[in-house]
Amino acid sequence: MDIVIPLFDGFEPLDAIGPYEILAYAPGATVRFVTNRPGPVQDALGSLPVHVPTRYSDVERCDVLLIPGGDSRRTMTADRDFLEWVRRIHAGTRFTTSVCTGALVLAAAGLLSGLTATTHWQFTAELESYGAVYTPERVVRHDRVITSAGVSSGIDMAVRLVALLTDEVTAQAIQLYTEYDPEPPFDTGSVAKAPSDVLARARTLG
Repeated sequence: MDIVIPLFDGFEPLDAIGPYEILAYAPGATVRFVTNRPGPVQDALGSLPVHVPTRYSDVERCDVLLIPGGDSRRTMTADRDFLEWVRRIHAGTRFTTSVCTGALVLAAAGLLSGLTATTHWQFTAELESYGAVYTPERVVRHDRVITSAGVSSGIDMAVRLVALLTDEVTAQAIQLYTEYDPEPPFDTGSVAKAPSDVLARARTLG
């Protein structure tokens, strides 16, 4: 089971590392990170350089393509060669997925046209500008295409994906092993729940 995660400069770390942690435990899974220029890739927060040795164009197929978000989406959506590669790889995947603003990349590649999809709540208009229909659900699946909302939702998506790729007992075992049993200290994890002052402060973070 070959899982490919493209990392470009400015990637949101949890978008990539959260799902990687879950998916790498799936029996028979191999996770590969790829990039546009092999070498160090810098995350969006500036303190987590990752050495990525493989160019995305060297990958001809995979079972799962997972596009993380972050500022890297700007480079990805502007790169016609990369978008063509996404379309070509998608043709042979078992699942093509995104986390956060990674959905904008799938949409820019034409994979979400006319479909409901989710992304980070600050980028709903941009998602819809590519022809997708935003929904505030945490994870949205249309056959082989799965999108997940902002940042931490990628973990939810990855657990569901493991169940689809293997079985529910395996997915639940990985959830248990990683102790993914969230008990957030505040009930402000969605726009629908957050008071206006929290929402205003959150808008200053991205």
